[in-house]
Parts: sequence; C-alpha cells; structure tokens
Amino acid sequence: MTLLEVLVSIAVLSMISLLLYGAFDSLSRGKRAESMRSERARQGREAIARISRELSAAYLSAHQPTSAALVSRMTAFIAQQDSTYDRLDFAAFSHRRLEADARESDQSEIGYAVVKDPDVDGKMDLVRREQTPIDQEPKRGGVVNVVAEDVESFDLRFLDPLSGLWIETWDTTQTTGQLARLPLAVRVSLTLKGVRGGPPLVYSTKIILNVREPLTFGVAR
Repeated sequence: MTLLEVLVSIAVLSMISLLLYGAFDSLSRGKRAESMRSERARQGREAIARISRELSAAYLSAHQPTSAALVSRMTAFIAQQDSTYDRLDFAAFSHRRLEADARESDQSEIGYAVVKDPDVDGKMDLVRREQTPIDQEPKRGGVVNVVAEDVESFDLRFLDPLSGLWIETWDTTQTTGQLARLPLAVRVSLTLKGVRGGPPLVYSTKIILNVREPLTFGVAR
C-alpha cells in the first residue's frame, strides 16, 4: 500500500468513528433527557398524591385543658397566598410510624411550601415539613424534605362552605379569617419546569376534606 492509500484509509476510518460517536452520543443524551422527564413526572404525580392523601385527613381539635397554662398544642389550618408560590400548614391524621413500638400517634403538623435550592441559583423546590407531636407553633419545627424539584408555580384555592366561593387564603386561628372551621374542599395546582426546554408539567386535583368541624367528642356538654 502506498502512503496515500494509508492516509485515505485513516481519513475514512476517522469519519466513520466520528459518525458512530455522534450517533451514540445522541442516543445517550436522549436517554438522559427521557430519564429526567420520567423522574420529574414521577415527582409531580407523587407530590400531588401525597398532598391529596394528607389533606383529606386534615382536622381541627377543640380539646384543650381548662387551664391556659397547661395548653401545649394547637391544631390549625393556615394558607398563605403568593403570586407564584402558595404555602399551607395544617394538622392531620397522617403520620406514619416507621419504628415498631414508637410512642407516636397518627397526628402531626404538615406543611407545604416552595423554597430556593441553596445549591442551585434560580431553582425552586416544593418541600414538605412534618412535626410530631403537634406543638403550639403550627408553622414552625419538624423535619423538612424535598418532594418535587424545579417548581414553576404552586397554587391553592379553598372552597368556603358558607359562601360557596373559591378563595385564596384560609386561617383557622384568626377571628378575621375562618376561625375554627375548615374548607369544604381544596384545589391544588402544581407546575414543574419542562426538561431541556420542553413544555412544563402541570398537575392539579381537588380534595374533599372529610372533617370540617373541630373534633369535640369527649367534651362535656
């Protein structure tokens, strides 16, 4: 073989190698993008399912000691409206004991809010807060975990059984709010950013609250 033939062969092999590398790289990037889309969709579905399950178990309790000095817990349902990211804190029968014989009940404080990711600029995540046992600060304390990443919006609406209207805020602790009463239903809308410029993922549902009046069983009348 002449030197020219060798050079031509090397050039052809190089072109074939580049074409093969491009094909495999494209397949790899497509696989990664599809994996990211599947993971983001899974987060959205599971977040909505969890919020629905826990909201359906929300409650208020009228059981308090006769002496104010002995009060150690407060059940509440507090929703704050924001232009993009709403927040909700409530008491619910939704705590799951993870250890056998743990001295825990099924009652806990649950909170959902959207916060900035401290490690990634511009990234917002939906987090879940759980405090057990319930204390006197319904919006603070407990363990916080991320349930969905790259959130574009988190919107909440509440159906007032008295007016029949969907409203944006709710507060069972204030006389100017909805003192000691829960909404008839909650409408939740969660929007996650699309992967690599794709369309956003939108999840929405409506949850009926099963317990709308404060629990009063065992209270002397």
